[in-house]
Amino acid sequence: MKWILATMTIVMAGFLSACGGSGANITPPPPTGNFSNASLNGQYAFSMSGVDLNSGAYIARIGSLAADGQGHITSGLEDVLDLGSGSPASLVTFSNGTYHIQANGRGLIILNITGGGTLQFSASLQSNSQGYLVQTDGLASTSGALELQTPLQFSANAINGRYVFDFSGISFAGTTPSVISLIGQFGADGNGVVTGGTADVNDSSFAPTGAVAIAASSYQLDTNGNGTNFGRGTMTLGARTFAFYIVDSTRAELLEEDPLGGTSGPAILQTGLIPTQNSGFKGSFAFLTGGSQTTGNFGPDARVGRFTADGAGGIGTISLHENNDGNNAQLSPGSSISNTSYTIDTSNAGSGRGTFTFHNSSIGTVTYVFYLSSPTRAVIQDVSAGIVGDGTMVSQSAASFTTASVAGNYSFRWNGVELVAPSPFDENYVGQYAQTAAATSNVAGVVDYAQLGLNTINTNGVTLNAGISGTLTIAGDGTQNNTYKIAIGGPTPFTVNFAAYFADNGTALMVCADGNRTTVGVATVQTQ
Repeated sequence: MKWILATMTIVMAGFLSACGGSGANITPPPPTGNFSNASLNGQYAFSMSGVDLNSGAYIARIGSLAADGQGHITSGLEDVLDLGSGSPASLVTFSNGTYHIQANGRGLIILNITGGGTLQFSASLQSNSQGYLVQTDGLASTSGALELQTPLQFSANAINGRYVFDFSGISFAGTTPSVISLIGQFGADGNGVVTGGTADVNDSSFAPTGAVAIAASSYQLDTNGNGTNFGRGTMTLGARTFAFYIVDSTRAELLEEDPLGGTSGPAILQTGLIPTQNSGFKGSFAFLTGGSQTTGNFGPDARVGRFTADGAGGIGTISLHENNDGNNAQLSPGSSISNTSYTIDTSNAGSGRGTFTFHNSSIGTVTYVFYLSSPTRAVIQDVSAGIVGDGTMVSQSAASFTTASVAGNYSFRWNGVELVAPSPFDENYVGQYAQTAAATSNVAGVVDYAQLGLNTINTNGVTLNAGISGTLTIAGDGTQNNTYKIAIGGPTPFTVNFAAYFADNGTALMVCADGNRTTVGVATVQTQ
């Protein structure tokens, strides 16, 4: 999943402003932990998206890099799509590079492009197999993640089973560029055939499609060495053509490369007993989506919340925080909420597709479509009136959360829009913090961040090694809206307030609760 708010690709203008805020700068704590250069060892797929600073257009990259465990990048390949360039997606090779991973899992990765030029990523590792990325060279504004690949599975027969996907980006299907979300499920036979599937498309130029069939098609690995060396291939889903990089048999990263626009995101193997009727869907779920309001006062929108499904089509104990272009609203189980329900799609049985909805007089009717990749996880699409968004839904595995139960070392990524006049600009953060069991001052860590607008190349839009400090406050049993107040250092220190929902004791889903930014993110406990 990614949280870049696609609004930026349409409304960005040539303006850069420092964050507002006050307070003394923050000295980051010394790096501690069990990470080192040896933690990045093997071949890694990466997927990132964001904004081209020259044109404000959507830009996305997916690829593969090889790290030797000793600070060297030995090879790499990426597909990069820049919708502002007027050119098709290009294939870029990396001849070599370097990296340095600190004890806290934070690091810097520099990739040397064959023929000249470099890319620089700041990284925060969750483990030796996963991490978050933000581009911090000031040349573009992209963020995403990397995942350890299994090169022995770089073959067509590794893609075998039913896969749930979540793609978002920009569409050219209407008269003007528009934001788009595509989620769904497809089948693959391990022999190069996509056996068909189901998709929901929410394009701001049109009404949401509901469930539509995906016709049978094909996929194949590259035969020029990029397939066996990097796991690269191509796939057709409906009218859209994608490049993909295999992570392993359970996951691939995809990038759309056709005249319809540009989208990117993961395909995830469905595992476990996927519900086929309402009785199979029961329990508490937390969800997070980022996207755009596409009617009225066009701007970014983000939502985080939770609900409980009763196994009979009803939902309750609903809580929600929405940041709509800096306007914040909060619902709790005590709020006036009506028309609550969920449905597991029986017309497309086995797809994992479902919907849930509820109504509040101040926020309106909230409606989501989801596709379950397992009984406890799903990709999710916001189809509320005037909203295009996507994200994740995760079962709440604990009945309650406390500062003690969520204590640990966390890797995090936040991204979104800072709402400064006269025009907003893109912001991306990646970092690490220690969460203690104390009641106050229980967050301390470090972050790299990029706050960039159009035409800000070679300006001071990137800050590295900024200290952070703050407090997590648990509300009630912790299953609903909790708050993070985070002070961030740098050239101009500032504070960000988040509404946070815990999916389990190691995952926090977060939306900024301030009026000057619409930013979403996730924090995940480090396991090394």
